[in-house]
Amino acid sequence: MTDDDYADLGATTQDAMDIAETSMDIVRSFVPDETLEDRIRQKAVHATGSPDFQHLMRFHNDPVRAGARAVLDEQPIVTDITMAKAGITSRGHDCPVRKAIGNGAELAAETGMTRTASSVLELDREGVYDGAIAVVGNAPTGAMALSDCIEDGTRPAVVVATPVGFVKAADSRKRVREVAEEYGAPAITNVGTRGGSGLGAALANELIHVASDAREGDVEL
Repeated sequence: MTDDDYADLGATTQDAMDIAETSMDIVRSFVPDETLEDRIRQKAVHATGSPDFQHLMRFHNDPVRAGARAVLDEQPIVTDITMAKAGITSRGHDCPVRKAIGNGAELAAETGMTRTASSVLELDREGVYDGAIAVVGNAPTGAMALSDCIEDGTRPAVVVATPVGFVKAADSRKRVREVAEEYGAPAITNVGTRGGSGLGAALANELIHVASDAREGDVEL
C-alpha cells in the first residue's frame, strides 16, 4: 500500500461506504431533500456536524446548476490555499484543480497586501477566474480580492466562499453576496463566523457530485 492509495478523499471500501450512507441518512433526517440547494445544505451539515448550519447557507443566481455545468465543461477549480485544494476530490470530473496561493509574491511585497489577496489578483490578471469554479475556503482577503475582480468584470462560473474567523470573515462573505447580487454572479456563501477550507472543499465536491448525477441523467440542469 502506497501513500497514493490514500491521496483521494471519499469512501471506497464497503465499510466506509456504509458509514458514509448512514451518516447522510441521518443528515437527511434534519435537512430537506427536495432541491439542489438542499444538497448543498446537507453537505454543509455533514461537513460541520451541525444541523443548524443548514440555516446559515446563502445562494445567489442558481449557483448549484451553474457550478455543476462548469464541472461538466471541465472548467478549472481554483482554491485560495493548499488545504482547500487538498480537499477537492479527484473522482467524478476532469477539471484542472489549482490553488491561488504562491502567485503574486511581487505584488504582495510591493503593496503589503496579504499573500492570498495578491495571489487572487495575479491569477485574475492571467484570466484564470473567468468561467472557473472559485473556492475561497479560508482567507477573507482572498474573498475580498475576488469580489473586487468581479466588480471589475471577471465572471467566475460560481464562487464558493466560506472564509472562517472573527476578523473580516463575515464581512468578506457579505461582500461576495453584494457583488453576486449586483453583477449576477452565482455564489454560495454562509453567514456567521464559522466556515473554513474543509467546508469550502466539501461544497465544491457536492457540485462535482451534482454534475456526475446530471451526467447519468439523474439530475436535470
